[in-house]
Amino acid sequence: MSFVREVTVGDKLIRLEFQKFAKLANGSVMVSCGDTQVLVTVCASDEPKEGQDFFPLTVDYLEKFYAAGRIPGGFFKREAKPTERESLNSRVIDRPLRPSFPEDYMNETQIIATVMSYEPAHHPAPLALLGASAALMISDIPFNGPVASLRMGMKDGKLILDPPLLETTDLDLTVACRPDAILMVEAGANFLSEDQMLDAITTAHQWMKPLFDVQYEIQKAIGKPKREVPKKTFDANLFEEVLAASKAPIAACFEIGDKLERNKALKAASKQVISALNPDGDDKRKAQIKLILEDVKYKMMREQILGEKKRIGGRGFKDVRNITCEPRVLKRPHGSAMFQRGETQAVATVTLGAGDDELRIDSIHSGDERKAFLLHYNFPPFSTGEAKPQRGLSRREMGHGALAERAIAQILPDKSKFGYTIRLVSDVLESNGSSSMATVCAGTMALLDAGVPIVEPVAGIAMGLIKEGDRYAVLSDILGDEDHLGDMDFKVCGGENGITALQMDIKIGGLSKEIMREALAQAREGRRHILGKMKSAIAEPKELSQFAPRIFQLKIPSDRIRDLIGPGGKMVKKIVADTGVKIDIQDDGMVNIVSPDVLSAEAAKSLIRSVTSDPDVGGIYLGTVKKIMDFGAFIEIKPGTEGLCHISELEEGRVAKVTDVLKEGDECLVKVLDIDRQGKIKLSRRAALGKKPTTQG
Repeated sequence: MSFVREVTVGDKLIRLEFQKFAKLANGSVMVSCGDTQVLVTVCASDEPKEGQDFFPLTVDYLEKFYAAGRIPGGFFKREAKPTERESLNSRVIDRPLRPSFPEDYMNETQIIATVMSYEPAHHPAPLALLGASAALMISDIPFNGPVASLRMGMKDGKLILDPPLLETTDLDLTVACRPDAILMVEAGANFLSEDQMLDAITTAHQWMKPLFDVQYEIQKAIGKPKREVPKKTFDANLFEEVLAASKAPIAACFEIGDKLERNKALKAASKQVISALNPDGDDKRKAQIKLILEDVKYKMMREQILGEKKRIGGRGFKDVRNITCEPRVLKRPHGSAMFQRGETQAVATVTLGAGDDELRIDSIHSGDERKAFLLHYNFPPFSTGEAKPQRGLSRREMGHGALAERAIAQILPDKSKFGYTIRLVSDVLESNGSSSMATVCAGTMALLDAGVPIVEPVAGIAMGLIKEGDRYAVLSDILGDEDHLGDMDFKVCGGENGITALQMDIKIGGLSKEIMREALAQAREGRRHILGKMKSAIAEPKELSQFAPRIFQLKIPSDRIRDLIGPGGKMVKKIVADTGVKIDIQDDGMVNIVSPDVLSAEAAKSLIRSVTSDPDVGGIYLGTVKKIMDFGAFIEIKPGTEGLCHISELEEGRVAKVTDVLKEGDECLVKVLDIDRQGKIKLSRRAALGKKPTTQG
C-alpha cells in the first residue's frame, strides 16, 4: 500500500506518494502538483570502488513528451539524448545535493527524475529536487538533508511563487536550501537591486519550511536506517611530519601569481615531500601523504587569507586583476571583442541573421519554441594548458553559457526595433577563474562592435567567501584555487545599478543575511570597476559591419498576412525569387526584409505593399488580362484582386469585339473608376491611356 503525504506552499498543494512506483530502487517517490507529476528514483552501489577519491554522483533529469500529450519531432519519434534544458535542470538538482552527502561517502549514486505528466502552470524542476531529497531521506543512503527548492518570480515589485514558464516577469529565481542554509541560487533579473535580490532569496528560504517539515515526518514514518560511512583518518604522526616538511614550500608557492608556474611549483614541492617522507616507495603511505598534502594546502590557503589578510599572489580582498579590452579583434565576423582579466581570456563573436536563423526547440513546455538570441560557450582543453580529448558539449559548458545568456538577454533591443537573430559565441582561450563572467564582458563588447543597440552594457564578476567561526573574508574576482577551497562562490552580472543574472553555490550553513549583503555590495563595486574598463574600450554601438545583412521593416495589416503568403506560400516565394531577399513575417503583421542592398529591399517593399493594400479609386495599375468575355475583360491589378473593364471602357470610340483590343495574358494600364459595397472593382483602360502607373500590380 502506498504512503502519501501532502504539503501546501503558498497556493500550491504538493503531493508525495511513496511505496507505489519503482519499488526496487533504494528510494523512490512520485511528486505531484496540479497535473505535473515527476517520478524520482535514487540508487547506490553497495560498496565504493577501490581507490575511489571523489564522490561519483550522477543526476539525470528527463522530460517525456507523452507528459504533455505530444509526439517528439524527428525521424525516429522518440526521445534522444538529453536536451540542453534537461541538462541544465540536472545541474540545478546536482549542485545543492552534492554537498549534502557525507564527505567520506564514495559509493556510486544515481538520481533519475522523470517528468511523466506536465501542466504548464507547475514547473517540474523544483518538484524533481524535492523528490530527490525525499527519496534520499527514506532510503538507506547516507544524506544530510532535507533539501528543498522553490522557483520565484516578481511582478510590480511583488514576489510570485512559480510563475508560468513563458510569462515575462522581472525575476526568474530558483533557490535550493537546507533548513539552516541556502545552498544554491540561479537567477535572471531585469536590473533588480542587490536588496531586492537578497530579499527574494531569503523569502524563498522562509517559504520552504513546510517542505522541510514534511520530509522529516516522512523519514520518521517510513525511513530506512542509514548505512555507516567509514571516516577517513590520517596517522597523527604522519600528518605532523607532512605539515612540517610542506609548510614552507607551499607558502612560497602561494606567493606565485602565475597559474602555471604556481601549479608547477606545487607539484615539485609535493614530489619533494613524498620523496623525503616515503623513501621506500610504499604505495599506501604515498597515498596517505598525498591526501594530507591536499588538506594542508586547503588549511594553509584559508589561514593565509583569514589570518594574514593575504591572497594568492599578494592581491587585496577587493582587488580585481589587470584588465585588457579590445573590440574588433577579428576581421570578418559581424562583431568581435577580446576581454582579458588576469589569466582568463575570452574572445566573443556576434553573427547577425534573419528570422529563419532562429533556433527551433521541440519541447514539452511550449511545443515548437523559437529563440532569436543564442549564446554558445566553448571551453577547449588548451585554455587550461591541458591536452585531453574533446567529447562534445559538457554540462559545465551548457551551465556557463546559460548564465551568460541570462545576463545579456536583458539588454538586447526589442525584436520589433532590431529584427535580427543574434548568435553570440564565446571561445575561452585562457582560464584561471570565472570564464563565464569574462564571456559576459566580451559578449557585451562584441554586441556593441556589431552595432546592436543594447539597453546598456553589462559586466560580470566572480566572488568568493572564506569563513571560519566569526572570521570571514569576501574575495573579489576569485582564482580557480580560491573557488575550489572557498565556502561560497557566486557570480553577479549587471549594469551600473542593477543585477541581470546571479549564480550562487554555498557550502556552509549559518551564513547571515548581513554577510551576503556585504558580499553583493562588494560585487557591485567590482562590477562597476570592470564596466569602466570596458567603456574605455567601446562605449557606444558601432555601425553595422559591411558583411552583415540589412533588415528593413514594413508593417502590414495582420488580416492581410494570408494575402502576402498566398496559397501554399506561392506569393511570398515569388517575391523572394524576384528580388533575392529573405522575408520573415510576424504574427502582428511586422515584415522583416533581409536584403544585401537597398534597391532589392525597396523592390520587395513595393511588391509587399501591392499585395497587401486595397486598390485606390483613381489609381493607375499595370494589370494582366485574366479572362475575356463578350461584355469586357477581367483584369488582375493586384495578386488575387481582379476588376472588370467593360467593353465601353477599352478605347475611345466604339469597340466591336473585346478581342480586337485585348487577349488573355496581355498587360495593360487601367484606372480604378469605382469599388462598390460588394468589393466589385470597375476599371477603365481608355482613362489610363497615356498615363503612368501609380502602383505596380
